[in-house]
Amino acid sequence: MEFRPAARTEFNEAADWYEIQRPGLRFEFVQAVDSVLAKILGSPNAFPVVHGSKARRALVHRFPYAIYFSADDQTIVVYAVFHTSRNPIIWHGRLV
Repeated sequence: MEFRPAARTEFNEAADWYEIQRPGLRFEFVQAVDSVLAKILGSPNAFPVVHGSKARRALVHRFPYAIYFSADDQTIVVYAVFHTSRNPIIWHGRLV
């Protein structure tokens, strides 16, 4: 699985923010994201394709985040770990 730099930054910033809100919440966020990533690895085609793109979306349980990714026979590329209230135009620009 390959994380694009922007996706890695978003993930780290979100984890940091959750830790500031409540000590230990970072761990819960990371666990929730890891759980979704494991599901993506196991069955990437089980997640819906985002209309108008080649990306798929997987929602993170308990947190208002979605993971946007693409998958082929050889690799999974994560484009965004994105707060669901943000403008999706931001991550659409990463699909190059």
